[in-house]
Amino acid sequence: MADITELESLRWDLRQDCVDIIMAGGGGHIGGDMSVIDALMVLYENHLRITPATTTDPDRDRFVLSKGHAMEAYYTILCHEGFLDLADVEARFSKFGSPYIGHPNNKLPGIEMNSGSLGHGLPVAVGMALAARMDGRDYRSYVFMGDGELAEGSVWEGAMSGANYGLDNLCALVDRNRLQISGSTEDVMKQDSQESRWAAFGWNVISIPGNDLVALDDAFGLAAETKGKPTVIIANTTKGYGSPVMENKAAWHHKLPTADEYAQISADFKAHKEAGLNA
Repeated sequence: MADITELESLRWDLRQDCVDIIMAGGGGHIGGDMSVIDALMVLYENHLRITPATTTDPDRDRFVLSKGHAMEAYYTILCHEGFLDLADVEARFSKFGSPYIGHPNNKLPGIEMNSGSLGHGLPVAVGMALAARMDGRDYRSYVFMGDGELAEGSVWEGAMSGANYGLDNLCALVDRNRLQISGSTEDVMKQDSQESRWAAFGWNVISIPGNDLVALDDAFGLAAETKGKPTVIIANTTKGYGSPVMENKAAWHHKLPTADEYAQISADFKAHKEAGLNA
């Protein structure tokens, strides 16, 4: 269990590792990586019950990255938690024949499900949570989605099923950075709010500033305490969070920084870390 001060410093180191993986591999979904990496970090550090030694334990918690294109952020977390070796990932990411591909590969330790086709993660996580109940096990299932992904009908079929079965061992997180490859997600989802939509499907809804570490930590704790229904955390994040070079720019959905951009991004991360240490 890490305290918030430790996590505040760590998140900038993890961002730097993530960008280094992208630079080594020649590309990646850098904008979404930066928006979701804080939630991944808080989940793995403080809430998810799985370690490199328990990847086959039937009582381990399950995690599904339905937003599979944020894989570089996920690699970074898996390396930090000891499932993978960072130097090996950097050396082989996105190379021919490498297991370190641009989306989750469940042949790697710690990864439960291959994903990438958007909309599949929540239905699978519903199945995992239902299996825990049927088997009499107390593990929890977590799934992270992007807000653009919510245009997929299978998401809402999963949402309906999760609520119907009262799966309080299920927690979904929506990385709501409001941008997708084609532009603003608000252009296609402006008829109602995400909060009211999930509530209408019978979910416990927690809406937070999604790059706020305290809010994330509290939200995962509240989700675990909720009984009788699944929980969705609407994480209102900033795409590209951490550097003005990338922030709130749809063009950074998938992008390789230039040498100058890389230098500025790294400097921004360093400045954030130093500011936190001096606070």
